[in-house]
Amino acid sequence: MASIPADELAHEILDACLKEGTWPSRVLDDLIERALDEDEPFCAIAATRALFGIVIEQLGDLFDPALCDVYARLFSHVIARALPEYDAQELFLRYRRVRQVRPFPGGEVQRVFVLSRITLGADVAVTSVALAAAKERFPHAEVCLVGPEKNTALFAGDPCIAPITVSYGRGSLLRDRLLAAAELQVAVDELSSIVIDPDSRLTQLGLIPVCDDARYFFFESRAFGGGLDGTLPELTAQWLTEVFDVDFQRPYAAPVQQDRIADITVSLGVGENGDKRIDDEFEFQVLAKLLSYGRPVLLDRGAGGEEADRVNALAKKLGSPSLLHLHDGSYAEFASHILQGNLHVGYDSAGQHVAAAANVPLVSVFSGYAGERMLARWRPNSPGARVIVVQHRDSSVLDQTLQAISEVAAEQWAS
Repeated sequence: MASIPADELAHEILDACLKEGTWPSRVLDDLIERALDEDEPFCAIAATRALFGIVIEQLGDLFDPALCDVYARLFSHVIARALPEYDAQELFLRYRRVRQVRPFPGGEVQRVFVLSRITLGADVAVTSVALAAAKERFPHAEVCLVGPEKNTALFAGDPCIAPITVSYGRGSLLRDRLLAAAELQVAVDELSSIVIDPDSRLTQLGLIPVCDDARYFFFESRAFGGGLDGTLPELTAQWLTEVFDVDFQRPYAAPVQQDRIADITVSLGVGENGDKRIDDEFEFQVLAKLLSYGRPVLLDRGAGGEEADRVNALAKKLGSPSLLHLHDGSYAEFASHILQGNLHVGYDSAGQHVAAAANVPLVSVFSGYAGERMLARWRPNSPGARVIVVQHRDSSVLDQTLQAISEVAAEQWAS
């Protein structure tokens, strides 16, 4: 088995989970041992990425309530193997308890800790709804967003939100990812507080306890809503209403405002998920169309590396026009430009959720989704959103996208 690539092991585990609701123990244990082998860092990185990117993310992205127990049993085993102080069965039984929707019983609350979901788009679509509800329900409490600095920066312009930095490396090894919960336990260790967990990776989707269960409120976003086709912001708001008896809240973003430099913002990042991307020619044609309106365009270079190289090559192919600006700053700064723009264009990513939250007109190219329910959950839900759903690399995706851009342009800049 040592000669089998980590990706193959992960696919074998995933296939068994989806078909049988269980997995081959020896295969999973081998993958875990590889992920924990710090003497072989390249092997450990590959195994960790395979475990999360192939098995865990797929079990969640299908939004199948039946797979939540499968995930909980499997990952409880992973946690117990990596951190022997935990017992897999106890973790699973606790998870079954805290996933139950229960109303807040009342009482004094001095601080509300809302946990980041780690990915930027999810913190706008889901976490921000919890922040808004916490501000309404507990007006005299300090509302804290707990997560990485790049995430809390999305709300740095909201004076009612206090940031608490807890690091979580999506590229880190397995044990390091799990140990983020220990840092979190220290951060939320206050008796007069509550913790709202919107399915955060900091707790490994509710599995690792970080405080007394009486103070902990867990939104199992992968199962809540069952077979309904509601979006995640809608379902989050519904859960918050049931638990905290608050009005229906909408998502928002509140980065520190930047000087306005563009009418159009564009994000071509796909978060290392190549299935979300179309191709170079598609991106060239879309940018050429946008520039044809004579409006300044801001194109995000992303997190660097291959993504930045693609953007640089695209700008060069376009002739580096004066109306095209490239963004090199933080994502929070780019989000500020999205909020001030007249149109955002991009793949399914954080940008679509920022734009949708503020009802900024939006063209979102949605490709590489795991299933119809994932599409229903993550698609932007705003009056100005035009979503291009790509099925099996539909050859008409470019025409559909250009048509959607033309429709928005006619509304925004009709002479």
